Amino acid sequence: MNDTTFFINLRNSLIVVGGTVVLALILGFFAAAALSRFRFRGRRTIMVTILIVQMLPATALLIPTFLVFNRVGLLGTWIGLILAYVATVLPFSIWVMRGFFIAIPTEIEEAARMDGASTWQVLYKILFPLVAPGVVASSIFAFIAAWNDYLIAYTFMKDQAQYTLPVWLASFSTPTTGTDFTGQMAGSVLFSLPVVVFFLVIQRKLVSGVSAGAVKG
Repeated sequence: MNDTTFFINLRNSLIVVGGTVVLALILGFFAAAALSRFRFRGRRTIMVTILIVQMLPATALLIPTFLVFNRVGLLGTWIGLILAYVATVLPFSIWVMRGFFIAIPTEIEEAARMDGASTWQVLYKILFPLVAPGVVASSIFAFIAAWNDYLIAYTFMKDQAQYTLPVWLASFSTPTTGTDFTGQMAGSVLFSLPVVVFFLVIQRKLVSGVSAGAVKG
């Protein structure tokens, strides 16, 4: 592996991880709001199903997901890889954010509606700041899960130019040449830097989210 391959794989990782975090947070936020604020038939079944899916290891779903994606032509695409990661992290995101929604008194929403706020305004201006710590926690989990994954990326992507950084890092160890420990350690440092930067940035959002939630409450 060379420097050019590293930057290509870094770009792939950033695109895939960014798409995974954004999509998982959007879907998780609205799903958690629906499951915590609305009463409809099958709600408990959906929550139990989400919990069961969360308990399943990702490797157990690898082959079925591979077969489905192969049938619909999503193998070897960033969209397919993003959807595979979202399916892995979404149950956790829904359960975490649902807990924050449940902790919010309904009187806050009722007061906002009496003041003329629409449903979207209640979600964005009232509920979102209060659920912000859960959103941050979910984003950290989604980022780390997608960033560290090797198996799904190696299985779903078809050529070297589509691989992500974990696959690049694993290339320092081969059956023929053995393990290049010097290169692997240096690569591990480079591999860890984006995670550290992301956590430092999102940590401030976590603190500000808690403060905003306290004021709004």
